[in-house]
Amino acid sequence: MSGDDCVSVHLTIRGRVQGVGYREWLRRQAVAQGLCGWVRNRRDGTVEAEFEGHEQQVDEVLAWMSEGPPGATVTGARVTEVSPLGETAFDVRGDD
Repeated sequence: MSGDDCVSVHLTIRGRVQGVGYREWLRRQAVAQGLCGWVRNRRDGTVEAEFEGHEQQVDEVLAWMSEGPPGATVTGARVTEVSPLGETAFDVRGDD
């Protein structure tokens, strides 16, 4: 994806975000917005993700990520803008 309004972000989400379907929920939100990237669980109990797309769609997913699916509790998130990923789909990766 390219263009002036294209952004790429790296996320680390903290809270009760493992064992509650958070990765699949985030994947669905990203795909619904037409984003590319990936999501995975980390050993420290956080969820890590990177995605890119048009700024408005990225902002939509960032707004939703603090909600999460039923059973999830997001207590914090770190969002960092990064270089474009060059991904062509959105994948759930194996645990880190």
